[in-house]
Amino acid sequence: MRWTGVARFAVATGLGTGLVLPARPDPAPVAAYVEAYPVTAAAMRAAGPPYERWARQGRRFLVFDALGDGRAVEVLGDLAAADRIAVLVPGVGSTVSDFDRGLGGVARRAPGRQARDVYEALRTADPGARVAVLAWLGYDPPDGVPGAAGTASARHGGAALSGLLRTLAGHRPGARITLIGHSYGALVVGYAAVDAPPQVTDVVTLGGVGAGVDRADQLDGVRVWAAEAAADWIRRVPQVTLLGLGHGIRPGNPAFGARPLPVARSTGHDGYLMPGCVTLDAVASVVLAGTAGPVPGAAR
Repeated sequence: MRWTGVARFAVATGLGTGLVLPARPDPAPVAAYVEAYPVTAAAMRAAGPPYERWARQGRRFLVFDALGDGRAVEVLGDLAAADRIAVLVPGVGSTVSDFDRGLGGVARRAPGRQARDVYEALRTADPGARVAVLAWLGYDPPDGVPGAAGTASARHGGAALSGLLRTLAGHRPGARITLIGHSYGALVVGYAAVDAPPQVTDVVTLGGVGAGVDRADQLDGVRVWAAEAAADWIRRVPQVTLLGLGHGIRPGNPAFGARPLPVARSTGHDGYLMPGCVTLDAVASVVLAGTAGPVPGAAR
């Protein structure tokens, strides 16, 4: 799309409100490894409903903080034994209060549910695989579109995620780690991947607004995958960087050079990880085998 000077000024004016948003606190410190589970369970019990129920259900968190928009990093599977680890990062508007119910009460937007669906897809594809999935709300996403025009939240999130990746790599040096970023979360995982340990082999973007780099090959040594459905509104976001705002070319644009993931039956911006979607199956294959096709030797 060609942008006139007037159009560029209008975009800058609309997005520029992000410059006057209140400063956000730095992300919470990286949690200790699985030793954090009893500490976070106590914090959930102290926070009251619905979080105390999470503790009663035996759910395991590396990070939990209910203050403000909150922080939560849930673990599904045995992280201490996993040799395939997926880290799922949500986008704009995600808060701990919506962790299970989803933004606007839409369950398919919930990081907790998405992580469970990814975990079940991995178990279905290869029941014998030692896998763990982290629903990583370890940063403070922008509250809305104006804030999402900037990179500050993503850069803070990328730094916090990098710390967690180093912790995972230290405890599981033989594991392979896949980062999965949805929407603005794709920007977070892109920043984290720039300085990631070698255990991070794959980055998956789902309806990603950007990846922090101009081309996939700039994430040297990391395979970059992208899913972008035809009906995803992210396609209407201008691919510009102007006055420090905007995120440039989307990873779903073929010119970015990411490996494409199938998107048949994916609906809108939030349907990539829904059960029965071919994109979910492809993501599971990337995590397990580094390929978007069927997992070699796995039960079908």
